[in-house]
Amino acid sequence: MSQTSTQLYVARLEQLKPSDLWTLRAHAGQPLDASLDGFDLFTGLWWPLRQRSAQAPRREIAWLVAKLYATAPLPYEPGRTFADQLSSCAPLGPQGQARLVEAFDRLLLISLDGIEAPLGRMLKLLSFRARTLDWAQLIDDLSAWERTSIREQWVDQFLARSNGGPKKGEQNVD
Repeated sequence: MSQTSTQLYVARLEQLKPSDLWTLRAHAGQPLDASLDGFDLFTGLWWPLRQRSAQAPRREIAWLVAKLYATAPLPYEPGRTFADQLSSCAPLGPQGQARLVEAFDRLLLISLDGIEAPLGRMLKLLSFRARTLDWAQLIDDLSAWERTSIREQWVDQFLARSNGGPKKGEQNVD
């Protein structure tokens, strides 16, 4: 099975050296043109895919996800969506769960322009819990973030797991 441009982009992110990840982390919250180092690194990741296919992730989304990946380089695992993974790693206790739900609710209200910092904090939480993530799906979701349906899907995924149910396609094993 051939990989999509988005999956190829994720594979390129997974191949970054620690120094490249540091460079991307240093650009957190910054636009792509903030420095030549960041621009050159990103261009090397994204442009070859863009030249090959117009289906490559949009530049703004690819830049955002590169910085997020550098913040929390979780292993790529298809099907492990952000909302599902987040709901399964809630801090212990009712207060921790309530704080996580509040933070998730706030995230759903943020426009794409302001999502980097809060999403990055939540990804760090996932990384502390040694989780995996479907980075390709996250890219697709962020690419359509302004659509209400994407946010509704996140809510459904988050609630399905946090209410104790299996995610779609899983079975309860008792």
